[in-house]
Parts: sequence; structure tokens; C-alpha cells
Amino acid sequence: MSDDLSKMRNIGIMAHIDAGKTTTTERILYYSGKIHKIGEIDDGAATMDFMKQEQERGITIASAAITTEWKGYKINIIDTPGHVDFTAEVERSLRVLDGAVAVICAVGHVQPQTETVWRQADEFNVPRICFVNKMDRIGADFFAAMSDVKEKFGCETVALEVPIGAGQNFEGVIDLFEMKEIRWNEDDEGETFEVTDLSDANKALAEEWREKMIDAIASVDDDLGMLYLEGEAITNEQLKTALRNAVIARKIVPFLCGSSRHNQGIQPLIDAITEYLPCPTDIPPAKGIQIKKHEETDVEVPCDPDAKTPIGLVFKIQYDREAGILCFVRMYSGKITTGSQIYNVAKKKRERVNRILRVNANHMEQMDSVSAGDIAVFVGLKLAQTGDTIGSEGMPILLESVNFPEPVISIAIEPETLSDSDKLRETLEILSREDPTFTSRDDAETGQLVISGMGELHLDVLVTRIRDDFKVGCRVGAPQVTYREAVTSSADYTEEYSRVLAGKENAAGLTVHCEPRETGSGNLYTCTVTDSNIPDEIYEAIKSSMEACFNSGIKWGYPCTDTAITVTGIKYDETTASTFAFEAASAEAFDKVCCSANPEMLEPVMNVDIESPTEFVGDAMSQVTQRGGMIQSMEDKAGGSVVHAQAPMAKMFGFTTTLRSVTQGRASFGMTFSHFQKKTN
Repeated sequence: MSDDLSKMRNIGIMAHIDAGKTTTTERILYYSGKIHKIGEIDDGAATMDFMKQEQERGITIASAAITTEWKGYKINIIDTPGHVDFTAEVERSLRVLDGAVAVICAVGHVQPQTETVWRQADEFNVPRICFVNKMDRIGADFFAAMSDVKEKFGCETVALEVPIGAGQNFEGVIDLFEMKEIRWNEDDEGETFEVTDLSDANKALAEEWREKMIDAIASVDDDLGMLYLEGEAITNEQLKTALRNAVIARKIVPFLCGSSRHNQGIQPLIDAITEYLPCPTDIPPAKGIQIKKHEETDVEVPCDPDAKTPIGLVFKIQYDREAGILCFVRMYSGKITTGSQIYNVAKKKRERVNRILRVNANHMEQMDSVSAGDIAVFVGLKLAQTGDTIGSEGMPILLESVNFPEPVISIAIEPETLSDSDKLRETLEILSREDPTFTSRDDAETGQLVISGMGELHLDVLVTRIRDDFKVGCRVGAPQVTYREAVTSSADYTEEYSRVLAGKENAAGLTVHCEPRETGSGNLYTCTVTDSNIPDEIYEAIKSSMEACFNSGIKWGYPCTDTAITVTGIKYDETTASTFAFEAASAEAFDKVCCSANPEMLEPVMNVDIESPTEFVGDAMSQVTQRGGMIQSMEDKAGGSVVHAQAPMAKMFGFTTTLRSVTQGRASFGMTFSHFQKKTN
């Protein structure tokens, strides 16, 4: 398999739930020879959905990574979940991708979760191409899907092919570069296809859309624009080169179409992935922070396999019953070999890479080394967590970490038997390393073990995994909302701490400033003191104590959010100072300064997107408003409407059942976390 970086593609498949992401990935693997039988999601036999629950529920939970080859190109594919509760999976995948394929339903067009993943892809500057799937469904409209994307996201769209017919009359596609008709053979599951000249009936349509394609590409390329205006002939090669540059610069989103379920349109999609999506060296260098003593310098990390300093990002952790903890790593610089020692920059610890594996969905292949631009699995890293940077101790560079949303829903969990108790805690630790949006803690007031996640489905899936995958018996309570605390004003406080322990005085002095931050910006700890006489471990002790205080809250015991703490003064005497004294002083100072800054309790507010047939829209909206929700906007779509609203999480329990009953089961909804706001009674 080629190791030439120009022949490598790291891509993700992203979309709304049920748009056909996994089905499309299955077809890509089948036609590129990675699997020899097409597995259907409906039958629970999809290669990418290898977790038992994914097969039972027909949804993708974990973003499986797989490598395949097509015409001399190596393609690393990451299949991401479409359900809103698994948004962290999507986010950490997009962070390490070079390009993405957005699968859009030809009937539903841009759906709420498509908007979420599109915005996330914009945030990480991921170039993308669109594949309009389900062209064989009744109501399919390729051109409406294209204009919906253009309208909603304000991007320039260009069709590279147009469909021949739609719905039950969908026959194939017209390739606008070659001006040929392509039809797939049903007899061999679409493996072979027939390319014919344009029929008279399709000539006008093909010419109209080819003209639009050339116009769109020429408008973003100065050289082609000049040729176009002067009426010169433009070759397909010139068009493809200009289109590739425009896609990588995120000026154009190309569109293809087909029906994955019926094996139509996949080969041109794989060609488009290799032709238009970037290779690892096409994208800008990764941004990192070089850490030296107390100074942090912004640096760029170019994709260079020959660089002396290896740098990689752990973007996913997965537990395997036989191999243990699997760390999915995207390499950005240099090379790491099996058996070598690496440095975890975030944890400041050395670790050894026992094995490096290439992942083929649920099947692993041994590798000797992995170089910049590639994705692989490391076995043997005991401390790594999602978002950690691994590299060398001589030049510690921290790649920008992935920021995950706060968990918003909690349930109490307890082991069925005493013997399950330790096993349950171990399992929860593994799951929280795998999924940063899943946390567990002991409730100080009730003594219960509480787990928190992004939604009811998220926690349901995780509890099922605890029981089925880890074989731990457990009982769960009713869902509870996870509240937050935040300060509403500024305050300053000076703490003088002194204790005599074992005949030795332990003393510390701290001056801290506290102030509220903008909603949604999270907590921030800073220290403005730079005194070379104060050892690093004292700075570390203050920082770790303050960060622990953020999690334990101020007044009600809920984690803090949107709060800034700045250490403005440190009183240090080497004869009496100790890390213990500074930890205790920090905790005391945090409590006092925050309590005097008028803390208040905040509750999570959710974005609620309801898709409903037109006749039930009124009933669906009234159900949201009855629960304290606010309708933000509404848009009409073929066969119904989409209502965008916001509502307090606490009032949304059981909404699924209510919505089904008032809409005769025909409406569906999705919820994503929006922000925390002052709690209303």
C-alpha cells in the first residue's frame, strides 16, 4: 500500500441519523475490495457497526476507523454517528480529518443534525463533498437538496453529475465532465456499470448543468475565469485541477448522487474523494503550543514524516476485551515505531508503545511504525485520554485540545451485588476515558454513584454496555438534570494559611481574583505571578487544587461554569512552604472568593428540533411551550415542517412519548445542548 502522502486521504462520513452514512461506507469498502460481502444495517450485519448495540439499534455509536485502497490511493475512513447524543464522537473525528463526505438525504435534504455536523466541520475548516443519497425514494429531489445546502450554509455548490430520473424512475447519473450516462447493473450488486453516450432526451439537461459547473469553477479561479471570458476551450484536466484547489480552499462544495442501498453512484464518489479531497500535506499545518518552563509559544506543526520530533493526537479511546485500551492516534509529524518510548505532553509522563495496529473495522493488522499524516491504533498507553498529545520530552508541543460539551443529564447507578462494586467503578473509568462527555462521581449528599451524559439515549446505551459488554450487574435510578454554578460579580480575597504538622510549620499565602465569564466560555484559571524563586511544584499544586475546586462547586456542590479565577499574588517562604499548604490555601481561597462573588445556580437549556407533518405542527409546538420552551423559528419542507425551539432540560423528560401521542407517531425530534441559564422555578 502506498506511503506517498499525496496518495493518502483521511476522510470522515458525516450526516443526519438515517441519511445512509454507514450504508455508503459499506459500499465504499465493498467496491474497493476491503470486504467481500455487503452487510446491511437493517439486517444488523454492517462491517462498520461492529458493537452489539449498533447492530441491534441500527445506529452508529462509536466512530469506527478503517483503511482501504482505491486505484493506488490509501483512504482512512472514519464513520461518525449521526445521533445528537453522540456529538462528541463526531467532534473528535472531525478534529483529525483532512476532508469529509456529507451524506444528504434526497428526500429530507438538510436535517437538524446535518446542520450540527456542518457547523462542527466549519469550525475545524474541513473541506467537504456532498453525496445526495436515497435518489430511488419517492419524493427524492437532487436539485432541491443542493439549493437547501446553498441556502442554509451560504456555500457555493456545484453538481459534478445530475440524476437520470428520480424516485422509482431513478436509472443512473450523467457525468458532467465526460458528458456520458452511467447505469449500474443490478445482477452483480452494482459492481459493474454501463457508460453510454447522452440520449437526446437528456442532452439539454446535461448541457445546462455542465455550463453551470464550468461557470461556478471559473468564478473561483482567476486563470480559468480569463479563459472562460475570452471564450477559450477549457479542458477537463484544467477544470478538475481548479475544482480540487477550490474544494481544499473551501470555496466550493461539489455534489454527487446515487442510492447506496441499491449500489448506485458509489464508484464516482470514491473517485471524487481521491480527486478533490485534500491529502495530509494540502491542509495548513496543525497549530500547537510549545511549553517551556512557564512560557507557552504558539507553533505550527507541518506534516513531515522525516521530522525528528514525533507528534500525534489521541482522538479516540476504545476498550477491547482482548487487547485492552486501544488509543486511536492521528500522526502530525515524525514517526513512531513499535516498542518505542513516547512522552504524553498533557500528563507529563513517559509511556511505551507496545504495538501499533492498522484497523480494518473490527479486524486489526500489525504495523512496524506509523508516520505523519497517517492514522493508527496504539496498544500499551496506560494514561492517555482523548485529546492528549504524544511526542518527545525534548520538545513538548501540545496540540490544541478538543473541547467537549458539558454532560447535562445524570442518573444514579449502583451495583447489584457487593462483588460488582469494584468492577463497576473500573468499567466507569474505562467508559469515561473512551467518551469525555460521560462522567461519574460520588454524590456527597446522598452517597450515590452518579453518572452523567449528553442525553437519555446516550446514558441508555452506556448502561447497556456496562451490562452486556462488561458483564457488570447494575441498577439505575430516574434521570436527573445536571445543574451548574457560576459567579455573577467580581471579588478579591487574600488567604493566609498556617498549620503545624509533625512539629513543622506549613505556611502559604495567596491573593486571588474572581470574575464571571461570557456564557458558554467555560472556566479559566490563570496565574499572573512569575517568580523564579518559586518552584514549579508550587505552581502545579495551586493549579490542580483550583481546577479540582471548579468541579466541586461553590455553594450547592454542582460543578462551576463560566468562572475565571486569577492568582495575583503568592506569599512564599522556602523554610515553611509545602505543596500541601498551597493546595489547602488554594481551596480555602477559592471558596471564600467565589462565595463573596454572588454565585447562582444555572440549568441546562437544550436546542430542540422537531420534524412534523404540517397538520400536527401546532400540537407539537404547544407541547414545547407547555414545558417552558421558546419557539425560535420554523421552516417548511416537503411533507411537513421543522420547528426550532429551546427548552429547559428538566422539563423535557418523557417528551418522546408525549410528542408521539399528539402526532400519531409521525413526528420526530432531536435535542442538543445549547447553554446554561439562571434556574427558573
